[in-house]
Amino acid sequence: MNDVADGLDPAKGSEQRNRAGWLPALTALGIVYGDIGTSPLYALRECFHGSEAVALTQANLLGVLSLILWSLILVISIKYLTVIMRADNHGEGGILVLMMLATSFRPGESEAGEAKGRWLAWLGLFGAGLLLGDGMITPAISVLSAVEGLQLIAPASEPYVVPISLLILAGLFAIQYRGTAKIGILFGPVMLLWFAVLALLGGLAICSQPGVLAAVSPHHAATFLLRNRWPGFLILGLVFLVVTGGEALYADMGHFGAKPIRKAWYACVLPALLLNYFGQGALLLEHPAAKVNPFYHLAPAWAQYPLVLLATIAAIIASQAVLSGAFSLGRQAVRFGYSPRMNIHHTSSEERGQIYIPVINWMLFIAVSGLVLAFRSSSHLAAAYGMAVTSTMVITTFLLYVVARERWGWPRPWAIGCMCLFLVVDLSFFSANLAKIFAGGWIPLLVGFGAGLLMATWHQGRQILRRQFRAKLGSLKTFHHAIQEMNPIRVPGHALYLSSHPEGVPVALLHNLKHNKVLHEHVGILTIQTENVPRVSPSNRIRIMKLESGLIHIVACYGFMQRPQVPRILQLCEKKGVHFPLRDTTFFLGRETIEVGPKPTMARWRKQLFVWMARNAHDASSHFGIPPSHAIEVGVQLEI
Repeated sequence: MNDVADGLDPAKGSEQRNRAGWLPALTALGIVYGDIGTSPLYALRECFHGSEAVALTQANLLGVLSLILWSLILVISIKYLTVIMRADNHGEGGILVLMMLATSFRPGESEAGEAKGRWLAWLGLFGAGLLLGDGMITPAISVLSAVEGLQLIAPASEPYVVPISLLILAGLFAIQYRGTAKIGILFGPVMLLWFAVLALLGGLAICSQPGVLAAVSPHHAATFLLRNRWPGFLILGLVFLVVTGGEALYADMGHFGAKPIRKAWYACVLPALLLNYFGQGALLLEHPAAKVNPFYHLAPAWAQYPLVLLATIAAIIASQAVLSGAFSLGRQAVRFGYSPRMNIHHTSSEERGQIYIPVINWMLFIAVSGLVLAFRSSSHLAAAYGMAVTSTMVITTFLLYVVARERWGWPRPWAIGCMCLFLVVDLSFFSANLAKIFAGGWIPLLVGFGAGLLMATWHQGRQILRRQFRAKLGSLKTFHHAIQEMNPIRVPGHALYLSSHPEGVPVALLHNLKHNKVLHEHVGILTIQTENVPRVSPSNRIRIMKLESGLIHIVACYGFMQRPQVPRILQLCEKKGVHFPLRDTTFFLGRETIEVGPKPTMARWRKQLFVWMARNAHDASSHFGIPPSHAIEVGVQLEI
């Protein structure tokens, strides 16, 4: 099927989601901007109070504020909101989508082009894995930094910061199975209140020290870097904390569309963030001792408790946004063929983005809890934060160059110029964060490499098995002759054979005919295909072909954001006059037994890794909604 399989014009892939007014923009505040919206809790503090802090002088303060301002403009406003959001697949975004756009080469591509595609795929998979690393750190640092506000109000509460943080995180992960359908509508208003408080606190502080607004001039950023040299360069790794939510803008584009996300940024998020950062700067000019925690010192004493409570809620929402992104990434990996089937729960019948994947949820919980116990403070954890996101941003820029040249047809000078501008910023942040590797930055890098390796191994292993499987498939013509020669007994009932290979006869069907010498009266072959589009409309989902010997071939097409359900497929077939009653149909599935063989297809340890992943894949009958009592598995042995 082509790219209009879901009934949408490719040129208007996201337009329908962008027609709504301000309600989607309000909702985007709660889902998209939770991560970047909680950065004021710790970002500026680390520049003057962390392990790599510079001296708190007026010149240094104006320089850091200028770096923050222009980082937000260059990275978020220009790179992501203006350029990268153009690289969508019918409105869907994210690094895996960008990778698919960059590696979808035309038929007849040369070997050099295929090799280029493999390298780009490796980059994309590594970047996707790094986002999982970010998903580990964001909940830990956000909740810790929020709860640490208690120390200002009650210094004796310091020993309880870690236990309270762990309790909050445990509660957050424990309720994931319920989804955000019921509480999601509260996220937007709460975050709107959060950004209003950020703007109010910052604006009041600026009124007492308006001179801080001089940092708008970029020459303060340049002179800061020239004056401080190496320590000033390292500060870029901390300044980067203000843009760590940039990838979320792109990844969550499919839930809201680009226009609501842009509206929310320019109308609310950017002004509130700048006012708060500049307000913290104004406070530090007047009270340098407040550098211990400038965010909470912006508020009067009577407002400290409510502010800690609001910050904690905002941190939970930020964590929820990252978890939702991790679940979406897992679902895309399954749909694109880079991950084994996983148990995916749709927690809302109305919001397609609200899903829950138990294995990802509890793996992240263990990782996040381990980080909290190991680092014990947001300042220590900030030293590990940044490597994953900066690496992902560099990878995104390289993939974007390929898309700009080969998809959009940009002239080479335009594409190189644009990408060089982004790379100067990205590589500066990346280089500054390299110093964090030995302070914990290796953790998200290791997670990214491991996750990318798992996805690449699964994809390559499935390709190897697919070639072997095709060799075992019988042709429809040969099968028709076999039926005529054998003249098997036709028993009453309906049988449906699932096959991932539409060009041949399923092995389960061949084995059933060979060993049992019988066929059902009504025999169908069901092939479920995942298209390179987010959604396929029901009107374009089913193709039915009547074959020789009374067989019926059903092809069901789904987008990569949809979950195939066999009962629903049978309902659509019913409307087209093809009857396979769910209660009266026996479903035959192939059960692959995979052994490690001597062929040099992959390294032996990767073969063993693939076999382990295959054995732990989610059961096909449950994944496709097939009643277990109606399913029969027929084994086939393959060698990788």
